[in-house]
Amino acid sequence: MKKIKVLIADDHEIMRVGLATMLETDAAIKVVAEAADGAEAVRKTLQLHPDVVVMDLMMPEMDGSEATTKIKAAAPDTKILLLTTFGTSDGIAHALDAGAEGALLKSAASIDILKAVKRIAEGDQVVSDEVREFLAKAPPVPELTERQRQILKSITEGLTNYAIATRLGISEDGVKRHVNAIFLKLGVESRAEAVSLAFRKHLLKM
Repeated sequence: MKKIKVLIADDHEIMRVGLATMLETDAAIKVVAEAADGAEAVRKTLQLHPDVVVMDLMMPEMDGSEATTKIKAAAPDTKILLLTTFGTSDGIAHALDAGAEGALLKSAASIDILKAVKRIAEGDQVVSDEVREFLAKAPPVPELTERQRQILKSITEGLTNYAIATRLGISEDGVKRHVNAIFLKLGVESRAEAVSLAFRKHLLKM
């Protein structure tokens, strides 16, 4: 019987070891590699061609969302199961949009993670009810353009429209139009709300 080759990507060694030990209790699964960050996950996926990558969403260097995007672009047949905590909905949504086949909470029962890996390898999609409810309650914020991120960053620093215009070398009217567009995208009505959301959703780190 051909085994399901799995790569585990998580920046916590104890989590990687625990997942590997649990997954290999099933004779149908073989853990072929581990990765401590998203960049390593992409590199090892392209080298080893696993059937499934069990991907932590929050990792240094490159997060699980970006790693998923890169893996799906270069190796679209590789299946990806996201494991996440209730941090930000944006990373989960972006990774699912990029083609991840599943998403479970890290607190999911071992048997549920095991079943999800096998189902995903067979071509199913597995998104837990908890993740679906989380995405429904906290829908992801639309991505901002590079200019909009620059202006939002300036707003978080307390700069006026005039000061932002001077910093970026654009007109004050242009700044006002960008600020209005940012407010519209974020669903906020004030600079204070925009600043709060920027920090809460990690918008300036995307």
